[in-house]
Amino acid sequence: MAKITLNKNNFFNNLDIIAKATKSIDKIAVVLKDNAYGHGLVAMATMAKEYGVKKAVVQTDAEAKEIEDFFDYILALNSIPNVKSDKIRYTINDLHSIIKFPHATKVELKVDTGMHRNGISMKQLEEAFAKIKEQGLILEGVFTHHRSADELSSEWFWQNDNFKKVKQEAQILADEYGFGALRFHASNSAALFRNSSFDEDMARVGIAAYGCMQLPDAIKIEGLKPVLSLYANKISSRELAKGERVGYGGTFEADENCVVGNYDFGYGDGFLRVCSNNYTTPHAKQLVGRISMDNSSFICQDDEILIFDDAREVAKVAKTISYEVLTSLKSSIRREII
Repeated sequence: MAKITLNKNNFFNNLDIIAKATKSIDKIAVVLKDNAYGHGLVAMATMAKEYGVKKAVVQTDAEAKEIEDFFDYILALNSIPNVKSDKIRYTINDLHSIIKFPHATKVELKVDTGMHRNGISMKQLEEAFAKIKEQGLILEGVFTHHRSADELSSEWFWQNDNFKKVKQEAQILADEYGFGALRFHASNSAALFRNSSFDEDMARVGIAAYGCMQLPDAIKIEGLKPVLSLYANKISSRELAKGERVGYGGTFEADENCVVGNYDFGYGDGFLRVCSNNYTTPHAKQLVGRISMDNSSFICQDDEILIFDDAREVAKVAKTISYEVLTSLKSSIRREII
């Protein structure tokens, strides 16, 4: 069966670079949502704990519960708690959702500083504090998310200025409503590396930790290494004569006699179908014909084939981003730490 390997040395290398930028391991919050960007939630949590990371970010309450024993602090971005936990903090994304949170839940307030997706508006800040107090919630932090930190534009600076205003007002309101000191954070992977004097309480680092960040050359960070490699095993092989065709629709026609191997990784496993007839592996094995649900064909006779060891290369062919390539990988694929 197809398998994924996770390179611990590469992951630790990436965390070294991130820790240098944050100036402290304690300020790293590794983003593990969506099955740790396809890498495997528990596997990546295990390695992060071994490195010394104590904070994590996930999407749901279920993800948070699965890794609760690995971290001291977990931020759930989109969930209402069913069971209270001292370790899990829950995100308030909308003013009207505050009433849904159980009394004494630890929460963090997301503020929309320009992305215009989740989070309360800046002008709703005082109303949100009042509602949080009325609901009896424990407000610990205020944060935002950048929409263009990975692009060369002025928007990153504009959102930073907006968040500075939010922080100033939020701390005044925290004192007024009796919440005390708050945790403030805005930096994702790209934003962290655009700030030479990082001074936030933590950075929510995802794609940089996995070594597949894509940035313009002017702000590119050197030294990050992809963590995930994907291998497939041969199911069968066929000798093709010149002119014979392969797969659904016969979209590949052999221009000479060759041997085609069929391997156990297809679009049902997360191999983006748009790569059909348009991808070559790191070892120069050509993908031929349409990718099927459970298998794909290459001009190759090896029993095992490396499909990719850098999701960015697949993303170029698929005209997408490394995030989509990685999160498309099914959780049923065996993952092995090396």
